[in-house]
Amino acid sequence: MIETLNAILPYISGLYTLPWILVGFIVTIILSKIFGEKKIDKIMKNIGLVLLYIFVPLLLFRIFLDVDFGNNEIILSILCCIIFIIMYIISYIYPIIISNKKNLKETEKWQFIKTVLTNQGRSSAFIGGAMLAIPEWRVAAALYMSIGAIFLFAIIPYILSHLHKRDIKKSDKDYKFHALPWYLRLFPWYLLCFAAAAIIIHNTTGIYLKDLGNLGIGFKFFTAITIPAALYYVGAGIHPHDLKIAELKKLFRLKPKKNTKDHWPWVRTIFFITTVITPIITTIIFIPLLIFDFIPKEWFAVFIINSILPITSTNMFLVPYGIDKKVTALSVTWTTIICVPIVVLLISFFKTIFS
Repeated sequence: MIETLNAILPYISGLYTLPWILVGFIVTIILSKIFGEKKIDKIMKNIGLVLLYIFVPLLLFRIFLDVDFGNNEIILSILCCIIFIIMYIISYIYPIIISNKKNLKETEKWQFIKTVLTNQGRSSAFIGGAMLAIPEWRVAAALYMSIGAIFLFAIIPYILSHLHKRDIKKSDKDYKFHALPWYLRLFPWYLLCFAAAAIIIHNTTGIYLKDLGNLGIGFKFFTAITIPAALYYVGAGIHPHDLKIAELKKLFRLKPKKNTKDHWPWVRTIFFITTVITPIITTIIFIPLLIFDFIPKEWFAVFIINSILPITSTNMFLVPYGIDKKVTALSVTWTTIICVPIVVLLISFFKTIFS
């Protein structure tokens, strides 16, 4: 049994995991034809929660159990915090500049700003999780994911809550609601508990996963399933009816018609921040650090790839804070369709040149 698990492990790790996006896409099309799209989407949503709350935390536990957490990891954590702050500053200032140029009304302006700010949240758990399958990158990717979860599910909702509270103060309604479900508010701290537990156990006992023998091999196999399963989930979330040429033309139309009040100008702004501004600024910051050997090449690869990750669908939970639902849905869909192939190519590219 153990020999079988060891034989399978190489095929559910590293670059072998990437085709699972295509597998998820094709299988979901077939299943949707048989059982109906709504039923399959509901099942996949539940599978996503299982991955998020069981498989991903256990995978982080396994990774950090083999890490001698020291100065390098502290520096990496600080760098992650700095880059997230920069990312969200970009997504706050840029829409302010755009809205001032377009002379948007105050209410529309702040809805635009909140929508763009929210949609800087990226899919580091599922799509970015592919980097966890590469041994040299997994610590950097795991730390980035953990800190990203704090920003996505704790800090940004707090900022949105403050902005939304200001927006509705003029009304007579009481401000009593929590837009983000409790299980998502809990998630970043729940995730950090697994990482912290592994670090504490390792630092106090000196134990590594290999010291657990066959139990460790079984646990490694169980957690290794996370990556292909997460990428399958990503592929399953891409629907064929979203792949319309007409919609693609709207996305890349640089000069929209005047006097139109559709959602595409906002979507284009978010798409531009996701695919152009954030990756360029991230690259400008980290290239000198790499050249002068301030950071290892593995960190560089993780930061650059994470900068162009697609927008996470969990942003839809933040709609009650006053962000635009249609814009968010379209931004999630099109950044997933465009960015996933780019991420796959970048992972292959960096893995090749840095190996």
